[in-house]
Amino acid sequence: MRMIDLIKKKRDGGELSKAEIEFIVQGFTTGEIPDYQMSAFAMAVLFRGMTPVERAHLTLAMAASGDQLDLSSIDGVKVDKHSTGGVGDKTTLVLAPMVASLGVPVAKMSGRGLGHTGGTIDKLESIPGFQVELEEHQFIELVNRNKIAVVGQSGNLTPADKKLYALRDVTATVDSIPLIASSIMSKKIASGADAIVLDVKTGNGAFMKTLDQALELARAMVDIGKLIGRRTMAVISDMNQPLGNAVGNALEVREAIDTLKGQGPADVYELCLTLGSYMVYLGKMAASPEEARSQLEEAIASRKALETFRTFVAAQGGDPTVVDEPGKLPTARFTFDIPAKEDGFVAGIRAEDIGTAAMILGAGRATKDSPIDLAVGLVLHKKIGDRISKGEPLATLHSNREDVEEIRERVYAAYSFKKEPVHRPTLIYETIRE
Repeated sequence: MRMIDLIKKKRDGGELSKAEIEFIVQGFTTGEIPDYQMSAFAMAVLFRGMTPVERAHLTLAMAASGDQLDLSSIDGVKVDKHSTGGVGDKTTLVLAPMVASLGVPVAKMSGRGLGHTGGTIDKLESIPGFQVELEEHQFIELVNRNKIAVVGQSGNLTPADKKLYALRDVTATVDSIPLIASSIMSKKIASGADAIVLDVKTGNGAFMKTLDQALELARAMVDIGKLIGRRTMAVISDMNQPLGNAVGNALEVREAIDTLKGQGPADVYELCLTLGSYMVYLGKMAASPEEARSQLEEAIASRKALETFRTFVAAQGGDPTVVDEPGKLPTARFTFDIPAKEDGFVAGIRAEDIGTAAMILGAGRATKDSPIDLAVGLVLHKKIGDRISKGEPLATLHSNREDVEEIRERVYAAYSFKKEPVHRPTLIYETIRE
């Protein structure tokens, strides 16, 4: 087998076999296939696409390229959730304890943030003492005991995907649906998931800017799941404005705790109920998503989900009293309100610009090695459709520096207004099932 022949085959629209795809992934991982040939292959895939079966073979080959977590000793159906990323997306912090409180094991490996999106691991580290690195046996023991543990991703999880992603980033092949879908699903498979719920974001603050793109990606991933024997569902959700009100690590933990108390923003609560109902359903703890939703609503109302969060934090070395005393979370030295300059209705909020403003404050990373300030960020007081009067605060900056003029102007630029009432955006556009 020669790589040049496989590049030509894909370039000319041919379908690669399982053995051919495994040859490519293994050779690239070990360095036998050079970057320039893999770049050519990625470009051929971008233009020619892949069949659903090819995508499934690619997913399994990338999952097998490094460590794979064996969760077979954990009782029950292990259901994982993945979000394609967005601004203010703290759903894992709410979802994991909600679902675990109903007996569905949540054994989750999460990542750190890069750019304008925040990472679940960074958010959890804002809880004093919280440990995101556990030995595999500790991780499994905690899930069996408490039904929940969340840790950082293994350094050798899907190394083929890491190498390929770095290459795609500099060869204009990031936008390939087969490569995106296989990348995401390979990590879920390597992490040991039995079933997968996907939150595919669409809008100005998402990777998939249009609904059609988001639907195409969601369908591709659900097809992969079906072909490789993992029950998979996908939700298409809105990212034309930040999710919730808080953007920034400790601020988002506070908002997640509020949501678990039944006092959080309506959009965070609704999205978590929707995703959670599918997780509980796939986890075989409810006969239907509707029954699962009722159980989750009761878990919030009874504070059962909140108590699961408290147990989860304590089990991983964190201070569980932050649930009742959120002032123990990192707090910025300064707060600055950003007053509205006119009367009207909020017509739009460019989520990516809000995320960039938070990153400049220090809540995110410009590069993977950038330091991060867990205390800083923004809290939005007005979302799309809200009425605003001149002088009312649009948002509050939480900062550890006094010079915030550039960030203030970015927030102003992110907002647009109309004089007449504006409809609130749709939160959930569609659900893709097997």
